[in-house]
Parts: sequence; structure tokens; C-alpha cells
Amino acid sequence: MQVPVLEDLPPLQGKRVLLRADFNVPIRDGRITDDFRIRATLPTIQWLQQQGATVTACTHLGRPKGAPDPRYSVEPVRARLAELAPGVELLENLRFDPGETANDPAFVAKLIDGQDAYVNDAFGASHRAHASIVGPPKFLPSAAGRLLAKEVEVLSGMREHPNRPFVSVLGGSKVSDKLGVITALLDLCDTLLIGGGMCFTFLAARGHHIGNSLFEPDQVERCGRLLDEHGDRIRIPHDITGLGPGGEIGKPEAGGEVRQFGTDLPDGWMGLDIGPGTAAEFSDVVEGARTVFWNGPMGVFEDPRFEAGTRTVAQAVADCRGFTVVGGGDSAAAAAQFGLAGEIDHVSTGGGASLELLEQGDLPGLHALREAPNARQA
Repeated sequence: MQVPVLEDLPPLQGKRVLLRADFNVPIRDGRITDDFRIRATLPTIQWLQQQGATVTACTHLGRPKGAPDPRYSVEPVRARLAELAPGVELLENLRFDPGETANDPAFVAKLIDGQDAYVNDAFGASHRAHASIVGPPKFLPSAAGRLLAKEVEVLSGMREHPNRPFVSVLGGSKVSDKLGVITALLDLCDTLLIGGGMCFTFLAARGHHIGNSLFEPDQVERCGRLLDEHGDRIRIPHDITGLGPGGEIGKPEAGGEVRQFGTDLPDGWMGLDIGPGTAAEFSDVVEGARTVFWNGPMGVFEDPRFEAGTRTVAQAVADCRGFTVVGGGDSAAAAAQFGLAGEIDHVSTGGGASLELLEQGDLPGLHALREAPNARQA
């Protein structure tokens, strides 16, 4: 897992450095609503500038289809970066060129033209074998930035030598998206708590009636095997908060009754949060842990009627005296929404990247850095 860090770069006085950052920030009406990802890269930028380097940053933003699209222009990011880190140039959205996602050598050559070194500080994109992630280290002295190096240190440490008991909390909508990491975490942790939309496939595997809740019929058998093989190490909800017929998610004004159920819901009802009993049980398990990894909300926390489960578990993660990690994505958004991010030991900047690193033990971006010309030999 060891990758070259900033101190492993050759002298940078008067040199040009290409910095791959993850400035994929939320923008509404042309304004950045949360600049955390920009600020998170400032320690790396400041170190490079202190060494006398000229920094050119590059990032993706949103999902344009390989062509310029004004909706995804980095101009708002460029303006904010100029305020926070004067003197840093920012290239236009990498994904405006189809060569980025295709890992086109010609696009790599264009990116590194005139550059003397490369730094990857985009952990949230390092699970993608894209041109700006895996291309430059083939040609330039390269290193992990401060943010990327910290992510690797924390997540690889959790994977290799966690303090026990180690509790993982997984939520989100689809089991199929997380089967790999579920299997990996069952090899690593002592207890796995499952909430969110994915819990209904597990409940269906145990023969419960889940009404109109989200679930994946083709994953029921697999979930049943996991429950059979791992016994009480996997905890699933024993009560559910549901929304009745006629209701709409995110629209309380549309009506629809909200009610608590056990593990069976009537036809027409959707389960949208773990119930209070399950939230209390999960919280007790989390608070007794010495290592906690949380990825995925327990319900549709964006709707205040279904935020209680996620809020309760988030508070337990914040209160836990062990080492706590939030695996980016919606979990990080929930922790921020509830004002708890500052009480968690490490909030990852990459949801998919953190899951893939825990599951596979490596990422394309990390492998590329280890192959760079200046990388330390094992």
C-alpha cells in the first residue's frame, strides 16, 4: 500500500507540477454550495508552492458526455480556487474530452506537456483508471498529496489492523452495489449492521413481507446465504418506518400516513427508514465498538420524516470512543447535515473509492503511483 509522498519528489524550485484534484463540488445556480473538497486540497497546494513550484490543477466536475457542456464548466471552481490559493491555474473540466475516461495516451500527453512532476490528491477519483489518474505517473516523478496519503493511511490501517470490536454500518439503496464490500467486510469486522433500502432484500430473504419497498429479487438468494453463513454477525432491522399509499418521498405536503411496523409491511406501504428500536440497537453496538466504519444512510434522511434512523446512528458514531470513519458519499452528507462531521475521526472524501479500497486492498490510482519513476522500491 505504500505510495510515494510529496517528500519523495525531486526538488521543485522553478518546476511545474500537475495536480489532479477532486473539485467535484456541488453547484447550484452557478454558485458552489459546499467548498470542502477545494479546501481539503489546500495543504498539498501550499506545500508545493512553498517548494517553489508552479501548480496547474485539473479536475472533473459532474458527468458531461465527453464534450464541452456549460452546465459543467469549472468556472465557479476556478473563481473560488483563486480566492483560496492564488497563483494556481485550473484546467477546464477533464471530462469535456472523451480521452479522459478512455485513458487515451494522446490525452495523457496533452495533460503532461510542459509539466515536471505530478501529484494525485483526488482520492475520490482514484478508483477510476482514467487518463488523469493513471497516465501521468508513467512519465513524471509522482506522489500522493496530503489528502490522498491520509485516506490511504486510515483506510488501509482499518483494513489491516483494526482495534476490536470492529463494527461496520452499511446502508444505501442497492445490495448489488455493495455485495463485494459486504463480503470483504465480513472477513474484516466483528459485526455488520445493515439498514437503508438494501435491508429489504435481506428481510425478503428471511420471508418477510416488504410491501412496496425497494428491493432486488435477483439478490434474495445471495442475501439468504450470507445470513445463513454468518449468523448473528449480520444484524438487520427488526422494525421499520413506512410511508402509506398516496405519499411521496420528499413531499410531506402530498400526504400519506407515516407509521411504525415490525418486519412486515402491508401492500402499498414503502419502508423508508429503520425503526426506533433498530436505531437504538444499532447505536448500542456502535457505541461499544473500538473501530467503526459507516457507509450509507439508514433511510431517506433528506426527508425529515425519515431522518431519525440515520440521525440516531450518526450520533452514535460521533459518540463512539473508538476510531470512527465515515466512508464518504451520502454518509458524509448526513454527518454534515446533522452537524456531526467534526466529531468523527475521519470523514472520507470518496464513497466509491473508500469501499473499493476496503474491498480490494488497492486502487488503480495507487498502483499507478507505485509504478512512477521515483517510487521507492520494495
